[in-house]
Amino acid sequence: MEKIWELKKQGDPNEIKHLSAALNVNMTIARLLVQRGITTFNEAKAFFRPRLSDLLDPFLMKDMDKAVARLELAITNQEKVLVYGDYDVDGTTSVALMYTFLKPRLEHIEYYIPDRYSEGYGISPKSIDYAAENGFTLIIALDCGIKAVDKIADAKNRGLDFVICDHHNPDDEVPPAVAVLDPKQPDCNYPYKELSGCGVGFKLLQAYCQKNNVELEEIYDLLDLVVVSIASDIVPITGENRVLAYYGLKKLNSNPGMGLQTIINLAGINGNDITISDIVFKIGPRLNASGRIEHGKKSVQILVSIDEDKSDILGEEIDSFNEIRKTLDRDITQDALDMIENDPVMKAMNSTVLYNRDWHKGVVGIVASRVTEQYYRPTIILTESNGLATGSARSVKDFDLYEAIGQCSDLLESYGGHMYAAGLTLKIENVPEFRRRFEEIVTNQLTDLSQVQTIEVDAKITLSEITPRFYRILKQFAPFGPHNMTPVFVTEDVFDAGTSRLVGKNKEHLKLDLVEPDVNSGIFPGIAFNQSEKFDLITSGLPFDVCYSITENEYRGKTSLQLFIRDIKKRDIF
Repeated sequence: MEKIWELKKQGDPNEIKHLSAALNVNMTIARLLVQRGITTFNEAKAFFRPRLSDLLDPFLMKDMDKAVARLELAITNQEKVLVYGDYDVDGTTSVALMYTFLKPRLEHIEYYIPDRYSEGYGISPKSIDYAAENGFTLIIALDCGIKAVDKIADAKNRGLDFVICDHHNPDDEVPPAVAVLDPKQPDCNYPYKELSGCGVGFKLLQAYCQKNNVELEEIYDLLDLVVVSIASDIVPITGENRVLAYYGLKKLNSNPGMGLQTIINLAGINGNDITISDIVFKIGPRLNASGRIEHGKKSVQILVSIDEDKSDILGEEIDSFNEIRKTLDRDITQDALDMIENDPVMKAMNSTVLYNRDWHKGVVGIVASRVTEQYYRPTIILTESNGLATGSARSVKDFDLYEAIGQCSDLLESYGGHMYAAGLTLKIENVPEFRRRFEEIVTNQLTDLSQVQTIEVDAKITLSEITPRFYRILKQFAPFGPHNMTPVFVTEDVFDAGTSRLVGKNKEHLKLDLVEPDVNSGIFPGIAFNQSEKFDLITSGLPFDVCYSITENEYRGKTSLQLFIRDIKKRDIF
């Protein structure tokens, strides 16, 4: 699929010039900082050197005083407390964080993860029944609860108090909990709005520690759980999240909790410099696999484990779930792609809505993402669950998927999500009409630009600018993630040095050796995965443009800089 290279807004030239002089760095580095809203020396210092002392006062969050008071009361009176969380990574890490901290302080404490298939997302009636029947008096809900108005009202009537720690957008009415911690509440003045669910739970523990003179090191020791939630839930790595992620990665790389160490070993990244990307693609999917294939409580069990043998057994089980997940993901994705390829009408549409009653509910979200990548159009993948069609939706750049689904709400039993990802449930007989109407809405609202994949480019540079010092500073932009992605560059008018070649088992990758005309900077290596079709272009003897990020490559004990090629185009594109 053809891609557009979209140059980001380059920032105010005067700000770039002043920041470059203040930091004694080149203009490109200063430009990257200005693009990220960093325009002063002090802002740059805070960006490059995050400090735990930069964390915000947790009592700025609405209801924090009430939440801490209720937690203190539960500990003082040794009440039975239930820690409740969603079955995804953010939910299970949230529960592990809260449970690990409270377990030494409460004799009667349990955790509860709802079953994805029989209970679904959020606060379930079954969980309230369980808490009431077993004498619990306080439920701490993490990464969910902000929309459970009726269920929490019912719990209140049954003598159950709730403290909610959520980060999703609330409706007009919030639940009648003892305390509702959610920085996205319109009347919450907490300055940073993008915390993960685990991050909100961490703020509650931070507040408790401050109020009760508990050493903050006790919760800093749990930041490996917080960074796993931040990375896996794809929240912006800016502001407070950047501080939490920075120190969470330090913990993850130096001394992770036993369960996470087991997952790291199984993922084959032990001893490496674990990054946000490693969490997203290697740690997170394994923790998610439990809830997709069997039950999310297995993820909590390993995350709170203090017995190495039990942790290893759980780890092997979770890894087996992940292998099953990968097989289901691959097979169902192929089924979905075949359905589109074999139907000319469906292939020509501007949207994709597919239903198959036999598809596994646990992987439809992953499949929706895969199909969106292939056809680059709003995509909904549905299967049958409890007699209804239920599934996940994914969008493309600048298209508000949540709003489009909302226009079909009369056909739905329920739906939720945000601009780029959503979940929905409807009667099976409504699927054809929903497909027709959703296609009509997408066709009317989708712009030409939204139908083309774009690569956001930070700056145009020459290969000669890529020096070891430049890369050392670039590495300090990490941790990378949403709103602080790995910088992407374009270099124009480069040539093959004559030694570029096809590599890989099936010769599917390109190993490039690049040179710049009239620049004595030597040969610059690059790797372009799955771009073998560009081989004739780069070996034609004509100039071309490359779009890339910069990485390190270790070969035979020697480390060198290498271009990670995102795309290659003929010189006449720009």
